[in-house]
Amino acid sequence: MIAAIDVGLKRIGVAIRLDEKIVVPQTSILRKNRNQAARDVDAMLIEWEIKTLVVGLPKGGSSEAEMTRRIEHFVSLLEFSGEVFYHDEYGSSGEAKEMMKGKVKQKRDGKVDSIAAQIILDRWLSR
Repeated sequence: MIAAIDVGLKRIGVAIRLDEKIVVPQTSILRKNRNQAARDVDAMLIEWEIKTLVVGLPKGGSSEAEMTRRIEHFVSLLEFSGEVFYHDEYGSSGEAKEMMKGKVKQKRDGKVDSIAAQIILDRWLSR
């Protein structure tokens, strides 16, 4: 199984590939602190028997280096022993918000974060 995460400062979006064609957003993980969030991500990876993890990384922009450092540090906290791939997440959150416009009232419930993770995984799979 393959999963993707979109690591944010408040929430971590999660998406899982269920079969060869279907990628489904999951409930996002609320991030109180990085150790708790890493434990929660690890639990999800174990529960779904994930072997490959795709992690969104911001390319371009003024905070690219800082966010890359933070995201790579977060991934280093995981006890995950499968393969980890980093993939450009540029525009995924904006695209997720656009997809949800008019369909779901946009709340800070993490749906956008997990749809962004779905977009990242779809992009990675079609590379």
